[in-house]
Amino acid sequence: MTGTLVNVIAVLAGGSIGLLIGSRMPEKYSKVFFQVVGLFTLVLGLSMAIKTNEPLLVVFSLILGVLSGTLLDLQSRLDNLSNRLKNRFKISGNRFSEGLVVAFLLYCMGSLTVLGAIEEGLGGTPKLFYLKSLMDGFSSIVLASTLGVGVLFSALPLLLYQGSLTLIASFAASSLSGSMVNELSAVGGILLVTLGFNILEIKRFHVINMLPALIFIVILTSLFANHA
Repeated sequence: MTGTLVNVIAVLAGGSIGLLIGSRMPEKYSKVFFQVVGLFTLVLGLSMAIKTNEPLLVVFSLILGVLSGTLLDLQSRLDNLSNRLKNRFKISGNRFSEGLVVAFLLYCMGSLTVLGAIEEGLGGTPKLFYLKSLMDGFSSIVLASTLGVGVLFSALPLLLYQGSLTLIASFAASSLSGSMVNELSAVGGILLVTLGFNILEIKRFHVINMLPALIFIVILTSLFANHA
């Protein structure tokens, strides 16, 4: 778990710096940074999504994921939780939930998260997580300067998600095929594309309702993908 803890510290440190910068940044500059974040998210997501070798499995996982997420009403649950946190800690601003979601998805949807979890889960030095920590730390500076304190709170789901993957990998790394990692990354890329649309205000998607697709792609890949 060392790599994940370093990652969490990097996000908290970078986010704190970003908050200090953001409070002193003129609005016209923060809007530009916000647009850059949106474009970067969109391009990153596309670059991940096009690497899929099993497009039908990706489509079915997204359909099943959206249906499940909508049925469970995950987006509304997260919004309610975000509002409770804002009230509990007396946080101002209307981008708390957006900052939390944007930061978490950017930090956790790449293949580097899965590969890093496998590396550390097998007992190796978490070099990939150290690299990821450096990237996430710098990213959190920009994100927090535009999206606010919600970016810092994303460290909690980051800890839970990445830590859980590491623990799972320590027990089941041999069953995680290259195909599974690739398709998981592709679905994550599509989620980032929808997130980019949200940030740029092109089209509003309930991204949280799509998260179960990450579970379904693992199941479908293990059952139907060509692992040769």
